[in-house]
Formats: sequence, C-alpha cells, structure tokens
Amino acid sequence: MDILRSLVIGLYLEQPITWLHKIDPRVKLFWLLTFLLSPTLANPLWRIGIVVILIVLTLSSGIPERVWKQQMALILVLASLVFSLIAISADGLNVSHQPRRPIPEVTLPQPTNYQYAWKFSAIQVSRRSLDVGIRVGALIFTFLYAPTLYLLTTSPEEITTAISALSSPLKRFKIPVVEITLTLTLALRFVPLVLEEIQNLVRAVRTRAINWKKLGYKRAIALWLVVAERLVDNLFIRAEQTASAMEVRGFTNPNHHQVRWTNLKLMRVDFILGVILIMFWGLRIWVGGTN
Repeated sequence: MDILRSLVIGLYLEQPITWLHKIDPRVKLFWLLTFLLSPTLANPLWRIGIVVILIVLTLSSGIPERVWKQQMALILVLASLVFSLIAISADGLNVSHQPRRPIPEVTLPQPTNYQYAWKFSAIQVSRRSLDVGIRVGALIFTFLYAPTLYLLTTSPEEITTAISALSSPLKRFKIPVVEITLTLTLALRFVPLVLEEIQNLVRAVRTRAINWKKLGYKRAIALWLVVAERLVDNLFIRAEQTASAMEVRGFTNPNHHQVRWTNLKLMRVDFILGVILIMFWGLRIWVGGTN
C-alpha cells in the first residue's frame, strides 16, 4: 500500500498548471474564507449553491479527472450519507408529558399546516429533517472540499507567502510573523516525510509475515507500541537533520536571513476576482440569509 499515492486529500498538484494555479494566493485565500464563512447562518438554497460552485470550479479548472475524482468522491459520498441519514430521521425525541389537569373525554385534533414532504411505508422525510439534512450535508462538503481544492492548486510556499503578506501589519505589535510563517512552511513540508516514515514501517512489518492470530492482543499491542516508538525516533532524526541543514544555510535569525519564498503580483484577473468577491458578499447579504 502506497500511502503517498493513496492519500490524495491535501496534496499539491504540480502538473498540469491550471488557471486556478495562476491566481494570486492572497485572492484565493480570501475566496477560501468566503466559501467557509458565507454558508454560516445561510439558507439551504445558498449552501447548495456553494456546493455547486465548488463542483463547477473543479470541472472547469482543467484538473485531471483522475485527481478530482479521488479528491471529490470520498467527501461527496460522506456528505450524501450524512444527508440521507438525517433526512430519514425523526424530527426529534418523543418526550412523554403528563398533564396536570385531567384529560378530557373528547379531544379534537389541532389544526396544523405541517405535512411530510415524502412518505413511503415506514420511511418518512419531513420538511424539518430535509432542511437539516441539506444544511449539514452541504456544510460537510464545503468545509472539507474547499480547503482541499485550495491546497490542490496552491503550493506550500505560496500559502505561507500569502499569510506572511496579509499578517505583515502584526509586526508593529512585535508578533514574530516570519517565524510563524517559516514554521508553517516546515510543517506543510514535513507532512510527506511523516507519511513516508509510516509507509516504510508498515512495509517493514508486512515483509516479516507476522502471524497476528498467534501473537494475541497483548503481544500485538506491544509490537505496535515498538513500531510507534520507532516512528517517533525517525521523525526526531528527520527534524534534527532539517534543523542542521537550515543552520548551515544561514537560517539562524529572521532579521539576519530574510525569507523570500515567491514574488506576489496582482494581475488583471485577480482584480476581477476581487470585484466578483465583493458582489458575491452583497448577494449573500441580499438573498443568502436565513429564512
């Protein structure tokens, strides 16, 4: 099992370079925050619209089919499963209530305009459960897939550069912006190393053809604890090697060594997307609010 190839969520697509890759990372970061914040306290129609926009962006961006199918399928199946379970669930718990006064002999049914949206045999989908299912399913897809699409089309260096540029006013308050962005970059670059170490240890255990049934639970747990300890040791070794390499290259003091990852330059398409972003929020305030 190749973990580095099977775990596709959160990876960066280097080739081919799509039009989403060419957008300024700061603009993409604002759009990411928009996709994450605009569904909050929005009506179900707006949340479904956000899901449709993300799918259309993926299909129109030129990302290879093999990539977006792996990226989107798992999250879409999860969101659909949650929507289905909530939609067929009851509106709430049936709580028995004992009235203080005696129950009259004849009780007339109270008029109500509440009707089930769909009913088949024992399965009933009410308006409230359908509304809650759409809300939760759309939020799950949006909150998981929007950052995935952002990471797929934005390199770690561009992400840290955008965060560093947007956080530059915090330097007046003596906040170590350079150290924070450098740490973030190292963390993003360290994730593939962690996956590689896990993959190597799993392959090492599989090549020994261990009979897990004969080991029993206690010995199996002890073996996995040894593997986990070895994983931690290997990660500390990798971290020490990275720190030594940085010291050799002069990364000793952020004031002494200025970190420049990439040059940020706003193009015409970035200004157009900025105007569309403002219009998007205006439309959200106008028609996207809760009913």
